[in-house]
Amino acid sequence: MNLELTSKRAFISGSTQGIGFAIARQLLQEDAEVIINGREKEKTENAVNQLKQEFPNTEVSGIAADFSKKEEVHDLLEQLNDIDILINNVGIFELKDFEMITDEAWYSIFEINVMSSVKLSRQLLPEMLKKKWGRIIFISSESGVNIPANMIHYGMTKASMMAISNGLSKLTKGTEVTVNTILGGPTYSEGVAANIETIAAHQNIGIEQMKAAIIKQTNPDSLLQRFINPKEIAHLATYLSSPLSIATNGASLRADGGVLKTV
Repeated sequence: MNLELTSKRAFISGSTQGIGFAIARQLLQEDAEVIINGREKEKTENAVNQLKQEFPNTEVSGIAADFSKKEEVHDLLEQLNDIDILINNVGIFELKDFEMITDEAWYSIFEINVMSSVKLSRQLLPEMLKKKWGRIIFISSESGVNIPANMIHYGMTKASMMAISNGLSKLTKGTEVTVNTILGGPTYSEGVAANIETIAAHQNIGIEQMKAAIIKQTNPDSLLQRFINPKEIAHLATYLSSPLSIATNGASLRADGGVLKTV
């Protein structure tokens, strides 16, 4: 299927690895121009070089910026222009009991997970509306619907992303701009993989056995019965980035492996 993304220009926050990097790869496969982003300059450059080697005939670049640092965010926004597709993907998470979450931790995770998407959308949406074409996609999580008891602050940020996305979609009437949210499920990203490998080594069991045990313990009713591959979420993000998805707007779409049980 031709997703008609040739010459479209995309920016993906938090995209040197995991879901963001998988989305970058798939957009490049569709001949879009892609700008990736990471906190560290060296890691961002390495990710860009990897993509250039894999897709030598495409346009790919990177901008290093840490979304916890306002000066770096300001510089990033100044460099973004003529963006057709915005993927709000950057985010952090941690397991922590509610009584142990400090005020600083609440503000920090909100600043990175939520305000990053607010600042990027506020910068880029007006031009999309002026052109009457654009795509904004929020990479949220099933944790924004079924809030984890040991990650309440994280779940709050993912619920906030859904609210902002839905509100922004109301501003797109009469245009071909769409704003949607993807609710991802348990995904085997690099960060998750590193934690699981550490736990498996500590318990002296195989990684696959450890992965299966974690899914059984944390998501026993999962229909997929395994971790989601980042590229499986990227498939949906790439479609939503396409002109073919015009009838989908203001939606929260699930790529959660069947974890959520609500209709």
